[in-house]
Amino acid sequence: MSEKSKRDHDPDDANDRELINMEFESMVEGLSLDESSPSTYLDELENFVDQNRFVAPTPPRKSLSVNIKSALSAFKKWKDGKTDRDGDGVAL
Repeated sequence: MSEKSKRDHDPDDANDRELINMEFESMVEGLSLDESSPSTYLDELENFVDQNRFVAPTPPRKSLSVNIKSALSAFKKWKDGKTDRDGDGVAL
């Protein structure tokens, strides 16, 4: 008898196959192949609303003249400011 035919008739091999088949059947038993469900996972993702979403505050609008004054003030404060950093990348 060949080695392959001895393996096919081995009782331990048959028991292993039965165990594998039983395990597979128990896993497949809980699965449903019915595609008529009203919603899918993708539908649930589309309908998901995040309750903890950040809403950025809207700053009040300023006129052009106020913006220019604010920019000039910031520039003067930066230019005249006392700092220990001589090499800040700007030379006037």
